[in-house]
Amino acid sequence: KAAAERKFETLLKHLSHPPSFTTVRVNTHLTSVQHVHSFIFNKLCVELGKNIKKQQCEAVVGAQCGNAVLRGAHVYVPGIVSASSFMKAGDVISVYSDIKGKCKKGAREFDGTKVFLGNGISARSRKEIFSGLCELKGIGIRMTEPIYLSPSFDNVLPGYLFLQNLPSAVVTHVLHPQPGERVLDLCAAPGGKATHIAALMHDQGEVIALDKIPNKVEKIKQNALLLGLNSIKAFCFDGTKALKHKHDMTDKGIFFKYFYIHCIEGPPFSPESFDRILLDAPCSGMGQRPNMACTWTLKEVMSYQPLQRKLFSVAAQLLKPGGMLVYSTCTITLAENEEQVAWEPRIGEEGMMGAGLSLEQLRQLQRFDPSAVPLQDPDQDALRDATAEDMIRLANKDCIGFFIAKFLKWKSTSEKDPQK
Repeated sequence: KAAAERKFETLLKHLSHPPSFTTVRVNTHLTSVQHVHSFIFNKLCVELGKNIKKQQCEAVVGAQCGNAVLRGAHVYVPGIVSASSFMKAGDVISVYSDIKGKCKKGAREFDGTKVFLGNGISARSRKEIFSGLCELKGIGIRMTEPIYLSPSFDNVLPGYLFLQNLPSAVVTHVLHPQPGERVLDLCAAPGGKATHIAALMHDQGEVIALDKIPNKVEKIKQNALLLGLNSIKAFCFDGTKALKHKHDMTDKGIFFKYFYIHCIEGPPFSPESFDRILLDAPCSGMGQRPNMACTWTLKEVMSYQPLQRKLFSVAAQLLKPGGMLVYSTCTITLAENEEQVAWEPRIGEEGMMGAGLSLEQLRQLQRFDPSAVPLQDPDQDALRDATAEDMIRLANKDCIGFFIAKFLKWKSTSEKDPQK
């Protein structure tokens, strides 16, 4: 028990810090890694070893915005919760994160629990931000002295680079899509993995991307357009209802059936109509970094399992025999990961601790554990003398928490009820 508690405390500490490395994916549909590499160092410049002095003028941002700042983002106007009464455009501002969500919108000062994120230059005055006359967007504070040295990729080689956590890029390589195939991304927003799938397929074939929230579907379409990909078709649709059942076909005759199958490209889809499926399932997100306020409850964490299983059942029925299904989450819980593997494929044996998977089966899974490497100091002094090989090995481990499992469908499930 004591060892488990120490492991948990170590994990929480790691989750509160951003990874030491920022990962971007090169859009190989439009360019090459070698070509982009020659431009990166001219576009990014990070000064090391600065002592950051806190300023009298302060701004407080929401926890989600604060997490993004720790990963190299600037502060956008909607994320600003409060600001000093004398804040003007052009002022040097100390930025803090309201990790408990207690600061009132428009407050002039905040004495609650807050975490220092660094300094920046205000692009707007307090009056402009909180006047309420119009909804402002865009950058509100441009971070110039962040406490963590994560470079900002804002407008850096747009169309060529896509900011993406390392495990999220690994997922698509595990799926291994091929040109000419029909691939489904069942929970696709904002489109990072769907666009990666299309790029690996050389934009040849069909990538169906689903999400049930309209503005997220628009984001998928925008990313596909930015990256020059034409094989992606995004639909606003609930993934749990993506399977077309026999009773969906009415008795109105052969004409209706022909029209439905051949003229309507969107969901729901016929059983066993996809070569490969990615299910990056909705989850508790307990692997995301940084997260300075761990507010999850057991009830909340366990609430995702039924939805994940429902999506898994639909995905299994939509997959062709011999097809590949990849299940992934950005969380670290047993219930959302190994237990799901042991549940649906029914390959787990009883008697093992945890989910009941054998050692051989566990070796076939990919789990990214944020607590697997020591935390690095913000000034990165410990990394100065490291070799390139050392840096690559560390970067492959110091990332968000993530889980990946790959399945092969070995026989037809066309007659199976997806609810069972």
